Amino acid sequence: MSIKIRDKQSISQSRERFRAYKDIAARYAIGAGGLAVIGAVLLMMAFFFLQVAPLFVSATFERVTTYEHPSHGASLLMAMDEYRDTALRVTASGQVIFFKAETGAIVQEQRLPIPDHVTITSHQVMSDADGDVLFGLSDGSMLIARYGFMISYTDGKRQVTPKLSFPFEDKPVMISEGNALTAVSGRTSGEAILLSAFAKGSDALVLRRFEKKQQMFSDETTLEELATVHLAVKITPRWLMIDGMLDWMYAVDEKGNATVVSLRDAENPSVYSEVSFLGDNVQGARRLTSVSFLLGETSLLLGEASGQITQWFPVRDAKNSYDFMPVRSFHEQQAAIVQMGSEQRRKGFVVADAHGEVGIYHATAHRTLAVESLSHVALVNMALAPRANAVLAEDASGTMHLWAVDNEHPEISYEVLWNKVWYEGYAEPAFIWQSSSSNSDFEPKFSLMPLAFGTLKAAFYAMLVAIPIALMAAMYAGFFMAPAMRQSVKPVVELLEALPTVIIGFLAGLWLAPFLEKNLPGFFIFLFLLPLVVFVFGYIWSRLPDAVRVKIPHGWEAALLVPVVLVTLFLVGLLGHPVENAFFGGDMPTWLTNVAGIGYDQRNSLVVGIAMGLAVIPIIFSIAEDAIYNVPKHQVNGSLALGATPWQTMVGVVLPTASPGLFSAVMIGFGRAVGETMIVLMATGNTPIMDINVFEGLRTLSANIAVEMPESEVGSTHYRVLFLAALVLFMFTFFFNTLAEVVRQRMLKRYGAL
Repeated sequence: MSIKIRDKQSISQSRERFRAYKDIAARYAIGAGGLAVIGAVLLMMAFFFLQVAPLFVSATFERVTTYEHPSHGASLLMAMDEYRDTALRVTASGQVIFFKAETGAIVQEQRLPIPDHVTITSHQVMSDADGDVLFGLSDGSMLIARYGFMISYTDGKRQVTPKLSFPFEDKPVMISEGNALTAVSGRTSGEAILLSAFAKGSDALVLRRFEKKQQMFSDETTLEELATVHLAVKITPRWLMIDGMLDWMYAVDEKGNATVVSLRDAENPSVYSEVSFLGDNVQGARRLTSVSFLLGETSLLLGEASGQITQWFPVRDAKNSYDFMPVRSFHEQQAAIVQMGSEQRRKGFVVADAHGEVGIYHATAHRTLAVESLSHVALVNMALAPRANAVLAEDASGTMHLWAVDNEHPEISYEVLWNKVWYEGYAEPAFIWQSSSSNSDFEPKFSLMPLAFGTLKAAFYAMLVAIPIALMAAMYAGFFMAPAMRQSVKPVVELLEALPTVIIGFLAGLWLAPFLEKNLPGFFIFLFLLPLVVFVFGYIWSRLPDAVRVKIPHGWEAALLVPVVLVTLFLVGLLGHPVENAFFGGDMPTWLTNVAGIGYDQRNSLVVGIAMGLAVIPIIFSIAEDAIYNVPKHQVNGSLALGATPWQTMVGVVLPTASPGLFSAVMIGFGRAVGETMIVLMATGNTPIMDINVFEGLRTLSANIAVEMPESEVGSTHYRVLFLAALVLFMFTFFFNTLAEVVRQRMLKRYGAL
C-alpha cells in the first residue's frame, strides 16, 4: 500500500511540475508575443519616421572649386547647364564666354553682333527654359539672344556643346536712337512678342508689339511690328517686369515706387495703378537693389539694401479688381541683395548679397533653408543651376565660386502642412491639398488640414449614425430580448461585420447616393417620423389589456415593430414627393443650393455617415451586447427583487456596470471609422475641402493615401508627405485608443465593485 501511495504522490508531483512548466512556458510565450507586437509597432513607427524625416532637413552647401573668372570684365549675366558642366558669362562689352564650371577653362568665346562702341546697359532673361535674353544697348536699341547647351554622348561619355543664337534677327531693334536703355523687358506669347524699354532721360515707357514671321524658303524668323505705345510715367524705373501671362507690367524704381501697366487689352495697354512696394519711403531710408520673378512669373521678389526680401503678387477682390499685396518676407541676410535666382521647377529662390553670403529660400513654405558665406568680399553676380543643385557666384575681386547644393524637399514646413497659406491666384490664405496638375508651373499644395478634417468629419457622422442604433440595440438584445430571439438576431448582426467594406462603398456610391438625392425629403421625414411612430406604438401597446399583451411572449415584443417600420416606410414613400413639390420646388437638392445657400454634392457626408455607420454598427453592437449580457445576474436579480422596474435596473445597475465595455465598444468603432478607406473612397466624391456641411463631400487621410500613393514617385516630396499622412493617421488612432484605455481603466475602478 505504501508503494502505491508513493507512486500516486510521485505522479501528482510530476503533474504539478509539468503544469508549472506549462505555466512558465505560456507566460514567456505570451510575453514574447506581446513584445513582438510592441516591436512591430515600434518598427513601423521607425520606418514612418525614416521616410518623413528628410522633409524637414535644411539645405546644405558644399564647396566644389574656386578660380579666377575666365576672360576680362565683370559679368552682367551668368548661367549654367543642368549638369553644372558648362557655364557662360556675358560682359558689358558684349563678350559671351562659355567655360567649364569646375575649372574655368574657356570652351567658346564670341561677341554679340553689336557695334564696337556700343555696350550693354540693361538686360533681362525672358525665359530660363529657352535661354532667351533681352539686352538693352547704349545706342538705344535692343537685341534678343538665345543661349543653349546641346547634350550628346560619345563612347558613353556626355558632351556639352554650348550654342549662342538669335531666334528672331541677328541685329538690334532700335527703340530710342541715341539714348541708352536703362531698363528692358520682353515676353513671348504664341506668335506675338512684346518688348518694353525705358531710355535714359525719357519720361515714357516704350511698348512695342511684334509678330513672328517665318520666312518661306528658310528657317529664319523675323519680327513684324504691329504697334508701338508710349506710356508716360512719374518715376525713373530701374526694372521693367512683364508677368508670364502678359497681364501686368511693373515699372519699378529704387525707392520702391511702381507703375503697374495693364496688358490685358493687347491693343491698348494702360496704366492700372501706382504702387509703393516699400510703403512711405519719402526719405529714401529703404532702397531696392534687386527685383526678380518667382517660377510662373506671377510673384515679384523684391530685394532691399537692408537684406530683406519681400514677395508680392496681384490679388483679385470681390469687385473683380486687383490689389498688389505683400504676402511674406524674409530677413535672414543683413547686406544689400545683389542678385536673385529663381528655381525653374519649384517656388524656391537663391539670393546673393554684398557680404558674400548666399541664402536659399522657399517662398510658399516661408522657409529659410540655408545661409552660407561663399566669399569674404561682395558678390556681384550669381547663376543657379536648372536643377537647383549648384550655385556659381562671382565676387568683386573677380573670383568664381562653385558650390554644390543639396536641397531635396524645400516645399514642406509646419506652416504649409497645418496653417493657412496664401497661394498665387487665391483671394486669401486657405487650407488646400492639391498634389498634381498638368501645368509645368504648378505649385503642389500639401496642407494636411483638409484631410485630417475630412477624417474626423467622416468618423463623426458615422458615429452619429452608429452609436445610438448599436447601443440601443445592444441594450435591448442583452437585457430585454428573449434568449431564443437573441440567439437568432445577434449572429445575423455580427454577420454584417464580415461584409467587405468595398461592397458597402460600391453600393453607397452607385446606389445609395443617387437614391438619397432623388428621395431626400422622404429620408428626413422617415428620420423624424420613425421615433415618433415607435413611441406611439409603444404607448398604445402599454395601454392594451393584459389579456392581449400576454399573448406575446416576454422579450418578443420587438417583432411587432417590423410591420410598423414597413408601414412607416410605405407612408414615407407616399409623402416624400408631394412634400418636395410643395415646399422645395420639386427638387430639394437644387433648393438647398440656390435658395438656402447650402451646397449639395451627390456623394456627400450623409451618404458616408449612413454607409460607414452600417459598417461600424456590428462592431459596437457585438462588444456592447456582450458587456451588457455579462453583467452578473445576482446584481440584476437583486435590483428587481428590491422593486426596481427592468428599465430602472438597466439605467441604475446594468449600464454603470457595463460602462467600461460600452465605452470600449464605442472607441473601437471610432477607431474603425477613422481608419476606414474603401467606403470613404467610393462614397464621398473625394474632395479635400473643409466644410462641416453634411451635404458636402470630403477626403480622408486613408483614402488620400490609397488614391495617390500608386502615382507618387518614390522618394519625392509627395511620396514622403503621404507617409507623413499615414503617420498622422497612426497617431490619431494611437491617441484615441490610449485615451479610451485610460478612461476604461478609471471606469473599471469606479464601477468594478458594483
